[in-house]
Amino acid sequence: MKENEIIQILRSESEEFIKYENEHRVLDLSLDELQKKKHLTVEEEIDKKRMQKQKLQYKDQMAQMISQYKK
Repeated sequence: MKENEIIQILRSESEEFIKYENEHRVLDLSLDELQKKKHLTVEEEIDKKRMQKQKLQYKDQMAQMISQYKK
């Protein structure tokens, strides 16, 4: 089974997967907005790092769920 097929199944069966995917997308959009700025304040830099870490955690969670489904 291909990864895209597994993702579609998880989207239809797992609220947790949908939550991770949505949160990942929201963080991605927020980070895109920060990237548009020429200069970031110290607070914005801290927020950026926090969002990057959180986004990666969501991505890892989704990858783990995909991996578990493959087994």
